[in-house]
Amino acid sequence: MGSVVIVQQGLLTEARRMIEERIGPIFDAQNEATRREQGLAFSPKFDAAGLLTAIAQSADSGEILMVAFMDREALEATLQTGLAHFHSRSRARLWKKGESSGHVLHVEQILVDCDQDALVLKVRPAGPACHTGAPTCFYRAIEGNGLTRIGGGPGLGRRHG
Repeated sequence: MGSVVIVQQGLLTEARRMIEERIGPIFDAQNEATRREQGLAFSPKFDAAGLLTAIAQSADSGEILMVAFMDREALEATLQTGLAHFHSRSRARLWKKGESSGHVLHVEQILVDCDQDALVLKVRPAGPACHTGAPTCFYRAIEGNGLTRIGGGPGLGRRHG
């Protein structure tokens, strides 16, 4: 019985090869998901808009500093320079964090989630991470139907890019 299975697998492999020669590779979603989730190849899974979620986290304290999005260009720029780059959805262009304020994020490490559609950037900020001047973009918490400031909120009217 075992040899029959081997022969049948061989026939299936040969049939697949012949089909792929005529129409191209057969996409195997289950194997692709397994490779993406358990393999060691970096294969980012961009969404329909071509974006990945990117979380900037302090390499020192572990505090979440900001959340933004990366397209392929931003990811490549980040990997090449060691400075966090993002895709600005409002400006529809590449954005280097701190390009106007000087408050760049030095990337120490990039963690990739299980299905490679989100990243955590372990960073060392050169100044406030939030464009409001706050050390983190997460300076408020939901309380009842409103928000309450928690440490490190921005001053009124200050904006930094």
